[in-house]
Formats: sequence, structure tokens, C-alpha cells
Amino acid sequence: MSGPAPTGLRARIQEAIRVNGPMPVSLYMLMCLHDPRDGYYATRPGFNHDFTTSPETSQVFGELLGLWAAHEWMRIGSPEKFWLVELGPGRATMMADLLRAAGSVKGFKAAAQIALVEASPALRKQQAHILTGHDIHHFDELGSVPSGPSIVIANEFLDCLAIRQFVRDGNGWRERQVGLDREGNLAFGAGPPADLPEDVIPVGDHVEVAPALETLVTSLAHRFRQHPGRALFIDYGPDDRSPDETLRAYKAGEQVHPLAHPGESDLTADVDFPRLRRICESEGLAVHGPIQQRYFLTRLGAKERAEALIRANPQRTDEIRKAVEKLVSPDQMGARFKCVAMTPHGVEAPPGF
Repeated sequence: MSGPAPTGLRARIQEAIRVNGPMPVSLYMLMCLHDPRDGYYATRPGFNHDFTTSPETSQVFGELLGLWAAHEWMRIGSPEKFWLVELGPGRATMMADLLRAAGSVKGFKAAAQIALVEASPALRKQQAHILTGHDIHHFDELGSVPSGPSIVIANEFLDCLAIRQFVRDGNGWRERQVGLDREGNLAFGAGPPADLPEDVIPVGDHVEVAPALETLVTSLAHRFRQHPGRALFIDYGPDDRSPDETLRAYKAGEQVHPLAHPGESDLTADVDFPRLRRICESEGLAVHGPIQQRYFLTRLGAKERAEALIRANPQRTDEIRKAVEKLVSPDQMGARFKCVAMTPHGVEAPPGF
């Protein structure tokens, strides 16, 4: 495909392919999103520009998750100290709303040790600014957060994990790669024969696999075997099958070709919820959900919270109602986004499930 003149990350990717041959889609994603010099999250945190998340849509989202976290903190025995972990916290809007709501529960604020798992230096700066007054700790990965009781929350984190793409070729499979066409432009192609991971169950002729799901779940299970804990993930993807071909890119609010603007657009892919469940169960974790976001937030009191905000801010009635409707409407975020929780076995289902 034709595109802009090669500069920056694009030129480096093209040179890497010329020297080493085509690269898997997973490596392309990692370079585009996390290259320390030109990667998207290192240079262009695009919230409310390239995309809009639920926490940025309405404060109600983070507030409800704050009350959820406080409820689960009490369920694990109200430990004097626990790790409140957010994976991929963005600008920290959700954590700020969460802490404000959960702060109404006696003892929660003093007990919470805030751990933000964030790779982007640019976002870490924003998070520190938004959470001024809170003692926060940054980590590169969940496994680096010290042991102890923990509540782990992540919104739109799993969809950013690098994926491998496989394409059926007769009775076998080939891994999709990023190479160069005859003009030297980036192009997709199929690599040599490849084996699917054993825990992947394809439906059609395409399937996507996020290898980091296993690492994440293993880390969660290890934490919960040592100390009480809960985890809540909110993301998008089918809940009845593995994703097939869902890699997408967004720039300035518009969907663009995934190879068009390396490092300048956000890359995302649907989450494989069935595989996530299988990995959790193999690690001894109980899985609650996934359920649609509209049911989860409504059961937690989204509409009641919206009405309370309207009573306190009558001049913002339309704004508040429209924002909450966007979160719960099946035509907007309500059905597309799914919520899933992980707990040790034998634990009562968390609120909302």
C-alpha cells in the first residue's frame, strides 16, 4: 500500500524488515505502541483525541468502580494495607473518580496503596499530576507489584496487548506477518506454516492470539494464592468465540489502516474472553462473567448515581444523562463492552455479576 514518505518509526520498521525479513503482527504492534522513542504511548497519549474511554465519558463510571472496590476490600477482611492496582490507567481519570467515591468508606483511603502499572513515560507524568495528593507507585508490570492483599482493576487494557494473527492454509495455519511490497511499503502477508497455541479454539479461517494473557493470569493467580484478592477487567470482544480478524487503528477519532501511521495511531484488537476464562480456570481462579457493561453498571446503580448528580447539578442535566446513556446503551458502549471478574474459588460473586 502507498503511504507517507518513510520517517521515524516507519523508516525503522522498514529497515528492520529489509535486514531481518517480515515480522509477526505482534512485534509490529509492540513497536508501534511501545517504542521508547516513537511509540504511540510514549509520544501521543490520545485520550479524547484518537479515542474516548468510559472513564472519560462520565465520572459515574469511575465512581461506581470505586464503590465496587471498597465493597470487595471489606469482603477480603478490610486489611490495614492492600494494593489497589490499575493496569493501563491512562490519564488516571478513573483512579481519581474511584478514590473520591471509595473515600466515603471508612478506612479505605488509609489502607489503599496505589499501584499504577504503566509503561508510558508521558502517561506517568499525567497520572502523577491528576493524582496529586495521593501517594502513588508506578510499575512496569503486575508481577513487579509487591505481594499483599490486592484489588486489580483494568479498563481497556487487554485490547492493547500485542496479538499474533493466524490464517488457515488448507489443513494447516500460517502466521500473518508485516513485510514490504514491491514498492517497499508496509504490507500484510502470510508466513511459513505455524502451529496454533494448544488452548486456542478457532471458529473460521482467521484467529488472533494475545500471548501476554497467560503471563497476566499467571501473575494474578500467584498473587491470589498468597493473599486475598479480586480482579475486574472491562474491555470489548465476543464472549462466545475467539476473535478472528479484528486488528484496528485509530487516529484523530477516525479508523485508519493499521499499517498507515505506525506510532501515530492507536492499535487495538478484540479480547478473547473464552480463552481468558480457560486460562483462569487452568490457574485455579474462579471467573465471574463476562457480562455486558450495561448490566454491570446498572446493577451497581449507574442510573441512580446519574439522578443524584443531576439533583446536585441541574444545569448539567442533559450532559449527565447523555454521558451515562452512552455507557449503558446497547447501541453505544453498553453491549460492546464486557465485564469479567476473577476471584479465588469458593468466593461469593462480586457485585454486578
